[in-house]
Amino acid sequence: MTAVVAIDIGTTSAKAATYDEGGREHGVAEVGYPLAEPEPGQAVQDPGAVVQAAVEAARRTAGAAAAAGLDVAGISCSGAMHALVAVGAGDRPITPVLTWADQRATPQAERLRDAHPELHARTGTPLHPMSPLAKLAWFAEHDPATAAAARRWCGVKELVLHRLTGAWLTEPSTASGTGLLRLDTGRWDAEALALAGIGPEQLCELVPTTHTTPLTTEAAREIGLAPGTPVVAGAGDGPLANVGVGAVQPGIAACSIGTSGALRLVVDRPAVDPHHRAFCYALTPGRWVVGGAINNGGIVLRWAGSALAPDLGPHPEAALLELAAQAPPGSEALIMLPYLLSERAPHWSALPRGAYVGLTRAHGRPHLVRAALEGVCQQLALVLAGLRDAGHEVHEIRATGGFARSALWRQMLCDALDAPLGFPRGRRGSCRGAALLGLVALGALDDLDRAADLVTIGERLRPEPSAARVYAAMLPTFAALYEALAPAFRTLRDLGPGPGAAPAASRP
Repeated sequence: MTAVVAIDIGTTSAKAATYDEGGREHGVAEVGYPLAEPEPGQAVQDPGAVVQAAVEAARRTAGAAAAAGLDVAGISCSGAMHALVAVGAGDRPITPVLTWADQRATPQAERLRDAHPELHARTGTPLHPMSPLAKLAWFAEHDPATAAAARRWCGVKELVLHRLTGAWLTEPSTASGTGLLRLDTGRWDAEALALAGIGPEQLCELVPTTHTTPLTTEAAREIGLAPGTPVVAGAGDGPLANVGVGAVQPGIAACSIGTSGALRLVVDRPAVDPHHRAFCYALTPGRWVVGGAINNGGIVLRWAGSALAPDLGPHPEAALLELAAQAPPGSEALIMLPYLLSERAPHWSALPRGAYVGLTRAHGRPHLVRAALEGVCQQLALVLAGLRDAGHEVHEIRATGGFARSALWRQMLCDALDAPLGFPRGRRGSCRGAALLGLVALGALDDLDRAADLVTIGERLRPEPSAARVYAAMLPTFAALYEALAPAFRTLRDLGPGPGAAPAASRP
């Protein structure tokens, strides 16, 4: 039976799984790597560790596929978007990987947003420090020696594709998350390149998401596949998550909560919210993905464990969720703004910080924990409201991610969004999406619509009316708190080095 090895290069690990032409999963592997924070606001990875983890995960799942008697017809890749790494002489990385969570380019992003708001409309990428455009501007200002030495700039998936094929390739999906690609032409934006201080020759060759390149002999030996096995260029992890849950038709949204979170919708033409609340990224010809990502998902639960319940041990998630269940929906009028890592959608600003609002003596640990989880769900509700306000119909939502292991959190999200939720079987949306796109590229599936038919919904939830009313009543206040607290956020940011500060070595 024909199968594809899918590789998903994430923020803290590389995952790989083999999927057959019926969409069934065989053999899963995951290899982790650290996310380092060497300076305030920085979030980086060792590029060598990321690439080696992806190769090792692919090797493990390819071995499992062979043991199961599957014929691996190709490899397909998904990668975390907005990453940036400089490549110098000898095709060697000369910087760490700056991930989407790296905020050092906050001042550059704010200046670009003020001076060139048209870039968001043309490229679909919000002018935010996650954007490689802003990061490139940071390098030009703070590290001109590295900028001069860089022969090429790319992201994590491009590094892995180079290791597998020897070619420097990217595709419209990942490229549309850089802030450097025009949505209307599918070509690099000249103004954005000039502001970044680079030329198009310093970027990878643009190929279709279904483009295939032969696996090199060396990479084939490492992974245990035949030399020349087709490697599919693939796409960004966000758009592929929609494919992985079967949300590829207008009106069907995909929502995910892992370390971070997102809510995305496939549309049939590029569409940029005039209020700049949403992104727009390419997927395949005739399909684009609009939506918003949030920085703070499962990380909020982990913070609650260390800050609010250190007595519960090193792995307190189950006990924390039991605590949260003791408080009622709305946490008795307690709101948490969950901006522990600043925030992205819908405000796209590195300014905000976390806050509890409405705290009284009546509130205890269960309320604090529940309000933190509710804050994550309410932030996604703001993203959904922004999409609808921009004219997009959403009549079905499919959800995935680590949060779905909790029945409490599943129902909480359903109630906060006030919409039915479907939960596909399996939690690896981006990995499955890469596989389904790969099966289309290799001719094993006709198109993405056929691929979507292979996704099975394992559970369906409907909002609990009384809880949904509570969250709907609190949402306007939750939304208004961002603007109300913005002056305080600015003051607090100015009290410390924070995001955007130059590294210690370059400070006077």
